[in-house]
Order: sequence, then C-alpha cells, then structure tokens
Amino acid sequence: MRGTFTDLRRLLLASIACVLGAALLTYLVDPLQLFRPSRFGAFYSDDTRVQNAGLIRSQSFDTVFMGTSLAIHFRQSDIDRVLGVHSLKLAMTGSNSRQQSFVLEQAIDRGAKRVIWEMDDFIFVDAADIESDPYFSVDLYRRTTKGIASYLFSAAMAKESLFTLLRSVPPLKRPLTEAAPYLPVKFALSDVDDIYALPRNFDIARDYNPNKALASFAYITAPSRSRFLGEGYGFDAMVGHFEQDAVGLITRHPDVTFDIYFPPYSILQFVAMRDASPETLKIVLDLTADIARRLTQLPNVRLHDFRAIKPVTHDLANYGDVIHHSPVVDAMVLSWLASGQYRVDASKPLASLDALKAQIEAYRLER
Repeated sequence: MRGTFTDLRRLLLASIACVLGAALLTYLVDPLQLFRPSRFGAFYSDDTRVQNAGLIRSQSFDTVFMGTSLAIHFRQSDIDRVLGVHSLKLAMTGSNSRQQSFVLEQAIDRGAKRVIWEMDDFIFVDAADIESDPYFSVDLYRRTTKGIASYLFSAAMAKESLFTLLRSVPPLKRPLTEAAPYLPVKFALSDVDDIYALPRNFDIARDYNPNKALASFAYITAPSRSRFLGEGYGFDAMVGHFEQDAVGLITRHPDVTFDIYFPPYSILQFVAMRDASPETLKIVLDLTADIARRLTQLPNVRLHDFRAIKPVTHDLANYGDVIHHSPVVDAMVLSWLASGQYRVDASKPLASLDALKAQIEAYRLER
C-alpha cells in the first residue's frame, strides 16, 4: 500500500513539474509577445482575436486599421505607403462592434493617434457583451491574473513555444520555417505584413469574378435561405450598439482622428435584400443614415462612403461573393482614403446614401 502512495506522489510531482515547466517555457519564449518582443525570432498567427493582444504590446504604431473580413487582406506596408502612417492592422473576421471597440481602446491606450475603421452594418448586430463573449478573452488583453494564467498554462501555447524554440536553432530554422504553414501550428508567419494577407502571387481572377458573385447572390436569395439576410438585424438594438461602441469610443478620445468608411459592397448585396428581405434593407438604410448624420457632427471623425461608386460596385469581376472585394479594390480604398474623394459632407450627410438608394431601385440583374 505504501508503494502505491509513493508512486502516486511521484506521479503527482512529475505532473506538477511538467505543467510548471511548460508554463516556464511559454513565459520565456512568449510566442504571442505579450510580455516582450520575441528573443527567438518573431512569428505570427492568423488567429487575430488572440494575436492582436500581442501585436498591441509588441509593435510600434501611430495608426490602427480595424474592420471585419472586408478589411482583413490589407497589408500594413500598403497602408503605410499610401497613407503615410505607421500602421498596425487589427481587423478580425466576423467581428462585431463590441470586439472592435474593445481592441481599439487597447490600441489607443498604447499610443494610437489615428484609427482607420471599416464600418459596415453587420458589426452592430446584437451579440454578447464583451465581458461575457465566449470567443474573446478580454483578460488576455488586460493581462489580468486570469488572462496570464490561461496563456501560460495553455497546452497549445506550450506547443507553439517549443516549435518556436526549435525554429530558432540555426540548422532547423529554414526547414521548419518553410514547413510551418503545413504543420499543426498557429504561429507560422514570419512577417507581420503577412497576417491574413493574400499571397503576392494570388490568382485574383480565379477567386474574384462575376460567376462567384452571381452564385453567391443565387445562394443567399434562395427561398430556403433568404431569411438569414436579416438574422440579428434590429434597428433599435443596432443603433444602441453604434452609440455605445462607436460614438462612445470616439467621444472618449477627442485627440484621436477617426477615418471611418462604409465599404464598397457589390450592388448585389443590396439587391438581394431588396428582392428577398426588404425589411432588412430598410433597417440597413435607416441605420446608415443615422450613422452618417451622427458621425459627421463629431469633430474628430472623417466619414467616407464608398457604397455608391458605380464603376466599382457594379463590376462583378471585383467580387468573390456579394460583399467581399478583391485586392484591386483594396488598393482603391486606400487611394480614396488618401485623397478624401468620397468623404461625406457634413452639410449633406445623406447625399451618397441617396445615390445608393437610386442605384438599388434601378438595378436589374441580367441572369
């Protein structure tokens, strides 16, 4: 019996030693760069909700770029070159205004003086409060005891730390770096500019073309699926989230300049709502009218509306579905932001929206 207890004690001590050893490894390597810039070669992950916590701590920047999947493929180097800034891209696919506002607050607290914010109607749908969001760790960003513990005692982070450590060994560095994208590791990118960016040799015409856009339109307007066009959309709730998450953030930071833009959806997105869910279209148009009026009255906001640029939004070769535009349009967005060509006039805040409404009403799809 005594031997059994001795074996159990040894097993327990060995287990504790392994857990503490893994935590120490994660602390020393720090793959997320949450405590310090990497000493073993920096690598990055496409898991932006987690990676952003480390980027805000480890990178230098004066401008942050925020948005959903419509902003995810921009490269920081292009943003810097066109806009003359030192940027940090923090866009998160499928993110809502609660998540975006929280991350932006952290970046502003770290010194950001300009925010470029891709703002679409979807981000204001009703969702969990940031403090109870199961897909987002506020404690990791705040570096609370809970957040640090979840980081240090994560088996996944221990695995990433070990791989980073092995990758720092000179004979292993090149083969492991080249193999990383094909291995079950998250921190596979060696350049922060590549986070969620498309490869430079990406075949644009293959993934962005009229066939893709039309197939997406047919899919979302099919009677069995059209109800999802308005899922989560409720005018009062969305206005409330806009006021709390966007206006609240902007007014708390009057010394920060906010360049906010409505992205150039294809015209098919609005036509889909017009034909299959007109009540959703009304919510979207009423909501963005309210947003335009509100934002143009704030002195530290420049609002840009790219939704009615007909040569772009009616050219379906620019789209991979009804909303996601190609890298060619990414470049256009940056040039429009730099020139201010489509900046909304505070004296006529609904002019571009009225132009969009006319286009939606007149558009007829040639099948």
